[in-house]
Amino acid sequence: MESITTTDTAMTVQPTIFPRVGYSILSYLMFINTVLSVFNNLLVIAVMLKNVHFLNAMNVIILSLAVSDLMIATCGSAIVTITNYQGSFFLGDAFCFFQDFAVNYFGLVSLCILTLLAYERYNVVCKPMAGFKLNVRRSCQGLLFVWLYCFFWAVAPLLGWSSYGPEGVQTSCSLGWEERSWSNYSYLIFYTLLCFILPTAVIVYCYSNVLVSLRKINKSIELQGGKNCLEENEHAVRMVLAMITAFFICWLPYTAISVVVVVDPEIYIPPLVATMPMYFAKTSPVYNPIIYFLTNKRFRESSLEILSCGRYIPRHTGGGLMMCSAQKSQSKINPV
Repeated sequence: MESITTTDTAMTVQPTIFPRVGYSILSYLMFINTVLSVFNNLLVIAVMLKNVHFLNAMNVIILSLAVSDLMIATCGSAIVTITNYQGSFFLGDAFCFFQDFAVNYFGLVSLCILTLLAYERYNVVCKPMAGFKLNVRRSCQGLLFVWLYCFFWAVAPLLGWSSYGPEGVQTSCSLGWEERSWSNYSYLIFYTLLCFILPTAVIVYCYSNVLVSLRKINKSIELQGGKNCLEENEHAVRMVLAMITAFFICWLPYTAISVVVVVDPEIYIPPLVATMPMYFAKTSPVYNPIIYFLTNKRFRESSLEILSCGRYIPRHTGGGLMMCSAQKSQSKINPV
């Protein structure tokens, strides 16, 4: 009788860490996240490929960001939707390792591309002479470095430096934060410093300087009575603030828990608390296309043209050469 009970329990996978309703809520939320992420990033890619004249130095970086975000949605959010619906990671160890590697890799790529964008915008706005050197070739070289750099950190656990495995509420896989070996601890130290703290510091430094520069332009324009240009520049400032806010919402929880584990390896982190930072990070593919792409008028009109199957005719304005310094600043923040 005891063996029958054990067999029945094994055949019916039951949540052991989180209530069934909790798994259902997570599954529903990740389903919405997956749909929005796939739709938004496919739209970015479609618009870029249909309008190749959009592919300037900055927009090549945004296209690469859309590709990595799309992979996060398909390899991460979509799978987590299914496993949360089931209540456990039932797909096996091999698939767990694959999902670990894919989410870690493409997540790091997205984070480092955001860092590259911040650095290039800092150069264009705060160091105009350096901005003149920005071209498609330089952007591609930067992206090649990013993808190779992130590949090293993602493949290292597969080769024995740290490890991958189930995390938190056991419906997704990630780095072995709870493993207490020196190999794992040394990896987490370098991983936290070079893949989270360093990119965060670069982004904060770059966008802080961009904000300061834009504020100075605002004051100069206000003294000259340039109201229209001032409004354009204020929009550019709001764009930068939105970029910083979205970045911290998505990545600060994950960075924080990484630092906590590195500082105190023996600390106990409840399963739900350990899981939520990864879920926050998985929302970045929803925000990124909206902030970096769809806030641009020409991109929005091209998107409407694709969504309407050509019925919508874009109204391209004649303001291609924006002479006022505020408008120039806006175009640097949100490229066309």
